[in-house]
Amino acid sequence: MVSGTAQVDVKASRADVLAAIADVENLPTWSPIHKEIEVLERDDEGRPTKAWMKVSLMGISDEQTLSFSWSDSGVTWDLVEGGQQKAQHAVYTLTDADGGGTHVEFEMSLDPKIPVPGFVLNKGKKAIIQMATEGLRDQVDG
Repeated sequence: MVSGTAQVDVKASRADVLAAIADVENLPTWSPIHKEIEVLERDDEGRPTKAWMKVSLMGISDEQTLSFSWSDSGVTWDLVEGGQQKAQHAVYTLTDADGGGTHVEFEMSLDPKIPVPGFVLNKGKKAIIQMATEGLRDQVDG
């Protein structure tokens, strides 16, 4: 099991940050990890509740289906099925930042199905967390 957390402040409002996260079909434009995405189910507000993704990181490609749970202060997702992972859990928690904007906290854990050397896992974890925080900030703040 690999886990990590990171935080970043963005200038955008909480609603704008949530909208950027909910626009999962657009992820490949700002996340080099994400190659293809198809939303399979949406909630009443149009946010994805289930999505299929093709991802590639550190030369390891995977197809995975994730389920999403939304609130006004963030989103949680979990792996439904995947080729390379036994489990994946991630949480974005959004709060008001001091001085305006939004404070974004990202937590994730994943459990690969195959043995992966520690240095590869750590490098991959760093890339995911950087994309999920700094990449998100760059996307919403322009």
